[in-house]
Amino acid sequence: MDDMSPKSSSGRFRKWFKRKHKNKQKHKEPDPYNYLDGLSDGEDEGDYIMEDVYISSFEMDPCTSTNELRIFVGTWNVAGRSPVGSLAVDLEEWLKPQDAADIYVLGFQEIVPLKTRTVIGAEDPTEATNWNLLIGKTLNENFGCPWLTPMLNPVSSDNYQYVKVPDCERRASFSGVIDSTLMRGRWITQYHQQLVLGGSKYKLMASKKMVGVFISVWMKKELLKKYCVSNVKVSSVACGIMGYLGNKGSVSVSMSIEGTSFCFIAAHLASGEKNGDEGRRNRQVSEIFKRTSFPLSAKDDDNRHPLTILGHDQIFWFGDLNYRLDLEDNLARDLIKKQDWKALQGFDQLRKEQEDGGVFEGWREGNIKFAPTYKYSSSNCNRYSGGLPNRSGEKQRTPAWCDRILWYGKGVKLLSYFRSESKFSDHRPVSAQFSTQIEVMKSTNSRFLDKETNFHNIMPPEQIGPSINKEEGKPTLLSLIVKDTESSSTHMQVDTNY
Repeated sequence: MDDMSPKSSSGRFRKWFKRKHKNKQKHKEPDPYNYLDGLSDGEDEGDYIMEDVYISSFEMDPCTSTNELRIFVGTWNVAGRSPVGSLAVDLEEWLKPQDAADIYVLGFQEIVPLKTRTVIGAEDPTEATNWNLLIGKTLNENFGCPWLTPMLNPVSSDNYQYVKVPDCERRASFSGVIDSTLMRGRWITQYHQQLVLGGSKYKLMASKKMVGVFISVWMKKELLKKYCVSNVKVSSVACGIMGYLGNKGSVSVSMSIEGTSFCFIAAHLASGEKNGDEGRRNRQVSEIFKRTSFPLSAKDDDNRHPLTILGHDQIFWFGDLNYRLDLEDNLARDLIKKQDWKALQGFDQLRKEQEDGGVFEGWREGNIKFAPTYKYSSSNCNRYSGGLPNRSGEKQRTPAWCDRILWYGKGVKLLSYFRSESKFSDHRPVSAQFSTQIEVMKSTNSRFLDKETNFHNIMPPEQIGPSINKEEGKPTLLSLIVKDTESSSTHMQVDTNY
């Protein structure tokens, strides 16, 4: 070994480790029902947290490098319709799984009708479960990985998160899931079918539902073996009727991949195109910034993570933001016919909020080169509502780009920004694909860190820096957030899961 160059010794170490790892894998049992594997209860009923950390960096020198991840972010207001019928074809066209992103982050609005019963009643996880099953089926089947048929109420929770557990505990952990949920309906046959057919390519990392707002985050299974994924947390903020009902608001997911923290916010803001309605939307954005919190818990074991939205390295805000065009209806429609998107954007309310003093000051959005996404006359229709001649009983709405995707932070590059043409609802789905940079730790230490290991003790503080507390360096919303991250965690004392 003394005669070998560092490069050759590193290469031989990799070959030896891969050979040992391959032999070990031969004796492992198949990973049954992958996206529900290893779930464990969190502090709140229906919540799950990731407890263990897995690192698979094989370089010999203790330092950090930068790796690329491809992230697909999508938003869709589905107008209270259930994921049934021919929707699978529409979903495939929207997700474009042939492009094979590393992470899929999907936000939905109105997955249930916004009626009194659904807004003030108990949460029903059925629709969220059905959407997750359809998303998983779409992502995995398009890579040649078999997927089971949709099932009835497979999990009683409205929120799931992936958890990495030690191999020695995996069988016991999964048997508990089988006892509590898989025995329902026809799960046993499907469970054995999954054992035979093999695992999926994508795992469900986290999902959260609040009335009709829903977020679902999926990651390539291979990345969970390659990178340390930790601190997966969720938060919801209800700011609809009376300021605290869940017909409007946001659901968010926070997670860290190696040394980079991510925050994904799916939002549904106040509707309306009258003068002053944009002010209600701005106030709701401010409330979401102030009240979204990812507080420390007893199970964190001193692992540091961002407590607020603006504390993250890379942030993605998307949804039916409902910002309209400050333009007369006939003039807007005339520009749409000419496909003069640049001129039309000059009247866009959200673009104004990205300017000096707006609630989204400093946030970025791709250049819009597609038609407004709202409001179409009805489902299965390709005509905007209202206009002349106006059909009887049809709502008069000026077309607008209500469905948007914004981002904030360094290391994010937009690859594409587009809308899909599904006629499933009166909104068109919108998507963006990003290339993001993450900091990856290289170390000669053990690649497996259990939940009692403080990940940040391995990395010098100067390398962790921005993922601990970013609030003081952010130029936006400084008047709306508390700079001290410790005090910011107290903003979320009110239970907003209506």
